[in-house]
Amino acid sequence: MLELGQGHARRQQAGQLFCERGDDLRLEAGRLYGPGVLDMKAGLAIGMLALRAVGETEPSWPGRVTFLVTSDEETGSASSRSVIEDEALRSEAVLVLEPSLTGGGLKTSRKGCGEFVVRVDGVPAHAGIAPESGASAIHELARQVIAIEGAQDAARGTTLNVGVIGGGTRTNVIAASAEAIVDVRVATMAEAARVAEAMAGLRPHDPRTRLSVTGGVDRPPMERTPGVVGLLRHAQAVAAALGFDLGEGATGGGSDGNLTAALGVPTLDGLGAVGGGAHADDEHVSVADLPWRAALVAGLLRRILAA
Repeated sequence: MLELGQGHARRQQAGQLFCERGDDLRLEAGRLYGPGVLDMKAGLAIGMLALRAVGETEPSWPGRVTFLVTSDEETGSASSRSVIEDEALRSEAVLVLEPSLTGGGLKTSRKGCGEFVVRVDGVPAHAGIAPESGASAIHELARQVIAIEGAQDAARGTTLNVGVIGGGTRTNVIAASAEAIVDVRVATMAEAARVAEAMAGLRPHDPRTRLSVTGGVDRPPMERTPGVVGLLRHAQAVAAALGFDLGEGATGGGSDGNLTAALGVPTLDGLGAVGGGAHADDEHVSVADLPWRAALVAGLLRRILAA
């Protein structure tokens, strides 16, 4: 995260990056393959190299730069969120070293994401002897899944996915309980509020069952604000000087940039490596693109610090 202000910061020396080549790390046709190389070990290396470059070319730092590395972003940033938000509020700009879009473009908007848990408690009974005395939690949950699907709005970029579902004990028992876990993606806070209202408004079809809904959108959307666009224009100017045409785009995935942008702090995402296969067996980075990505971040830092 980048904080602009008065005073001088200590010059930071970037650490060196070592790796041991093994079966999981290989270089083929200009691509480095390995677990996490794209998302986002290469981004950390780019950040360290960019800081080193600025430190060695600037006689003094006119502002303060904080290089914050966290380890729980993929699981929701539960333990690091307060630190991320505290640092963002002390800063005037945030640069996120997540992987780029395909082709190297930056991410100027991201969907917000969250999770709801829908639980139904029914009335158990013998499915053969007295089915009428029971109220199936599974049958009720099936009706709720249809209602949840109806809350989607593709035109507004809102999706709800019932990704995990379970319930019941045996086939000859009317299910006493059932549960569904729902992934939610929204492009705006207005849609986040609408979805939350729709989920809170779910009601049982069978009055003998009880329904509870917990959770919500806990990673707000990163919207393309004027502050984001201002950082993008700086980055595009730097890229042009390096001989690259830098594009932009949106993505449905979330990052810690969602958290900082929601605070109103200008945030630019996707400044990390160019590659593909994130989280997959063929995860890789383009080795030839690593130097100019580091130069891009270094040049962007210098422009922001000089502003």
